[in-house]
Amino acid sequence: MAGVLSYESLVHAMAGAVGSMTAMTVFFPLDTARLRLQVDEKRKSKRTHAVLLEIIKEEGLLAPYRGWFPVISSLCCSNFVYFYTFNSLKAVWVKGHHSTTGKDLTLGVVAGVVNVLLTTPLWVVNTRLKLQGAKFRNEDIIPTYYKGIVDAFHQIIRDEGILALWNGTFPSLLLVFNPAIQFMFYEGLKRKILKKQMQLSSLDVFVIGAIAKAIATTLTYPMQTVQSILRFGHHRLNPENRRLGSLKNILYLLQQRIIRFGLVGLYKGLEAKLLQTVLTAALMFLVYEKIAAATFTVMRLNRPLKH
Repeated sequence: MAGVLSYESLVHAMAGAVGSMTAMTVFFPLDTARLRLQVDEKRKSKRTHAVLLEIIKEEGLLAPYRGWFPVISSLCCSNFVYFYTFNSLKAVWVKGHHSTTGKDLTLGVVAGVVNVLLTTPLWVVNTRLKLQGAKFRNEDIIPTYYKGIVDAFHQIIRDEGILALWNGTFPSLLLVFNPAIQFMFYEGLKRKILKKQMQLSSLDVFVIGAIAKAIATTLTYPMQTVQSILRFGHHRLNPENRRLGSLKNILYLLQQRIIRFGLVGLYKGLEAKLLQTVLTAALMFLVYEKIAAATFTVMRLNRPLKH
């Protein structure tokens, strides 16, 4: 129990939250381009820079940063929960011994499930706010009008029911393998490097963070596309015009994607996603490691866990 409620876990959680907010702020326009490519299927531009130029031209210079605050708020909460859960469970399970790839993957999955169940409502709201006011090419998309985070919560619960806040939970649960795979590769590569040298350089952290995220994103991208569509929740894709959320509808969305665009359609927007997530994850891990190390040094605490 002491490991779960430890100061060290809190330091890791705070460092992870600050690192993710910093990185997302820097690369936020890339995430905007990625989301448009995933949700707006009839957009002709396929390249990240072309989509961003279209958005700026049609919607204004600040449009790529639309929805920044709700996204950053959600990301802060999400990463705090993930890093705290991951490091707390690691403290209890590993107990001063060397961790393994299998343990890292298991811890990542459990931390991911906890994170999804607690923070999905925040991501549903921020996805809708981020797409509000966007000029879509797809006439199947129903526009939304929210005044802010609180109003979005109110309207969704009033018009669609409270369970609508968990739209996309099923694919999100499947996608817990994304951060789990990311952390597995990150911790594994870190252990290999630390066998050869005393500590990681900033470049080491940046590179292994980028590699870990690139692998995880490529493997799970089709489900991320479905997740974005479900979170937006305002498509008329099936004949009965129902909200989409079950396994049947997830398979339906994947099938429709393949029918319309071929297998390549499952990876529509991957370039923007890789560019955004790889750079964001690399910078996030860099800031996280620096803040955690500085905090432990200032407080004169040694890290209790061996990598």
